[in-house]
Amino acid sequence: MSKRLLPPADRHPAPGLILTLLLGLHVSGHACADDATPEHARLAAALRQLDSIERLVAQQAAQPHDERARYHFDYARLSADLEGMRAGIRDYLSPSRAQPRDPAVLLGDYRQSVTPPPEPEAAP
Repeated sequence: MSKRLLPPADRHPAPGLILTLLLGLHVSGHACADDATPEHARLAAALRQLDSIERLVAQQAAQPHDERARYHFDYARLSADLEGMRAGIRDYLSPSRAQPRDPAVLLGDYRQSVTPPPEPEAAP
């Protein structure tokens, strides 16, 4: 028997792709931590990587949802967390006062459950 592959439009590799990019950002930060690159340059590189991830998130968010899926990835929440990380790095790179402020809490939990549409009421 041959396996039927889904057309490319029906595949949703975005959550895996985004996770891979975020892990790459994390690993590259640790790999660069021991070299002679100044911290400012490493953080500027992290900002560029966050911008790339944000573009991928925006592209995936524009794709139609699979209506049969029980859960959808919450791209809006991920975008808000990415913006929070970006703002934190920018605040660190150019602080407005001597002491850093408390960082904002990330939202996390990017899975949205899909609620079934309400059933129409029968006419009496």
